[in-house]
Amino acid sequence: MTRTDLPPIADYGLIGDTRTAALVSSGGSIDWMCFPRFDSPPVFGRLVGGERAGRFAVSLDEVRRMHRRYLDGSVTLETTWVTSGGEARLLDGMVADTSRALLPQALVVRALTCTGGQVRGSLDFAPAAAWGAEPYRVDRRDGRLVCLHRRTALTLSTSAGLPVEPGRPTPFELGAGETLIVALGLDHRAPAVLVEPEAALRALGDTDEWWRGWAGRLRSVAPETDAAVRRSLLTLRLLTYAPSGAPVAAPTTSLPEIGGGQANWDYRFAWIRDASMQVAAFLKAGSFDEPRAFLWWMLHASRRSSPELRVLYDVMGGEDLREREHWDLPGYRGARPVRVGNAAAEQFQLDVYGWMIDAGWGHLRETGDLYRETWRELAGHADVLAERWQDPDNGIWELRGGRRHFVHSKAMAWIGLDRALRIGEELGLPDHRRRRWLESRDAVADAVRRLGFDEDVGSYTQSFGSPDLDAAVLALPIAGIEPPDSPRLASTIDAIARRLDAGYPLLYRFGPTAEGAFLPCSFWWSRALVETGRVDEGRDVFEATCGLANDLGLFAEEMDPGTREQTGNFPQAFTHAALVEAAAALGRAEAVRESGTSRGSRRT
Repeated sequence: MTRTDLPPIADYGLIGDTRTAALVSSGGSIDWMCFPRFDSPPVFGRLVGGERAGRFAVSLDEVRRMHRRYLDGSVTLETTWVTSGGEARLLDGMVADTSRALLPQALVVRALTCTGGQVRGSLDFAPAAAWGAEPYRVDRRDGRLVCLHRRTALTLSTSAGLPVEPGRPTPFELGAGETLIVALGLDHRAPAVLVEPEAALRALGDTDEWWRGWAGRLRSVAPETDAAVRRSLLTLRLLTYAPSGAPVAAPTTSLPEIGGGQANWDYRFAWIRDASMQVAAFLKAGSFDEPRAFLWWMLHASRRSSPELRVLYDVMGGEDLREREHWDLPGYRGARPVRVGNAAAEQFQLDVYGWMIDAGWGHLRETGDLYRETWRELAGHADVLAERWQDPDNGIWELRGGRRHFVHSKAMAWIGLDRALRIGEELGLPDHRRRRWLESRDAVADAVRRLGFDEDVGSYTQSFGSPDLDAAVLALPIAGIEPPDSPRLASTIDAIARRLDAGYPLLYRFGPTAEGAFLPCSFWWSRALVETGRVDEGRDVFEATCGLANDLGLFAEEMDPGTREQTGNFPQAFTHAALVEAAAALGRAEAVRESGTSRGSRRT
């Protein structure tokens, strides 16, 4: 496969069932889907594994125009094609809850309706096991195609009874008003469940209604941002593994941050940092079930190492995330190796404790409730911070070099200790613990102010004693180490905007390199401006950054500053969570403006 056979990353849309997800191109090809869960091997892996790794395409001939969208308040994807002979609409989705009826464990539904004229196309069903290295055993039952591999069964049925053969495109033709329904059922360690295409489409309709109800209950964080925020929250909910409550960072592995390079990582796991940001996003929108499930999952996932935290876990709380490199696979547009697992799981990152405790504080603040057992666990994390905040760590960017005293890590340690003290005020805390946490929090603040700011640069820097800048320190305005009107914060924001500029509104993480601009940094920039009183500037950055999403409102992790092409794993929960938090800051600031309330009332 050549480097040009795959569309740009932003060409894909996301569908899912909160257990796994699929990426669908604008041309109708599912080029990525793992089963039975996000971090399982792919059944369709063409995105990084090449043609032999499988695809599932419903495509039309002679397409002249294309338009796509998500149905309002839903995650059902609608793609409209205009061809030389007619027009057709494709609905793509997955059934979210298959437990209430006799349905497969996962069910992909694709319904193509000719809305005018006549259209011709093909159905290409080519599942792959072990990245295409092992064959499926093919069978037919009651007119349905059944593909078996070890303990996994795939069943494909069509409303037209098409004679589908795996790996061979099957042509079809539709006239005005005709619909082709394609239903793919997937079962693992269970008997294959056969489903009629029409029943599958009805089940998708029920799922669509559920999503609309969920989205309809979300509260507005800032009216002018509602569309972008709602799409981000729907995406974050899709990326939350329902059986455990664990949010994954992205549904993909090895989509490159650098074109053709080796910065290709596996993000199909739950990072404490990313997950905590997702918790904050849900809480701000008034959706409490997801944060509650995450805190319960985290309580059990971290039990083996308690009170210490791993940087990331698999969706069931497992810790074996050994990184393996597959140089035999072609990678996305030649970017190799394809990686499975992530070695960052072995790093020490001080900030994850701060993120975790902040998630617990946010839940208590918004709901008035926190499990006592969860509070005991969070108190243990605060003890770790009090003991280890002076230790160097690997930092938020997971640099695979030596540990350093990262300013962002120290700021998050301050946040963790501060939020633990706040929880203690609500739920009770022994005096000796309170004194220890207070002393440590004050010592962290003193160290950051003394060692983290470079007078010559006029900015807080990446690490103690270094002149290098880091966009992660844009988190300082929400920490409380400096007051919002601090000249140091203002000069830090301006220095980062100037020296890490990747073309407005984009920012590099820590200096111009071969990698792209890091999209969450732009939303952090917006929030930092708003939190320090520069609301109009912050709104401008927010709106400009939202304008960089793909046509479905989805963001990857990074963006090429020159081409404005999205890069890295897709869609990226980190970016969408940062969007929601920046929008919430705008909403608070506008409310303050309207009410005339002083900035001192700002909630953190």
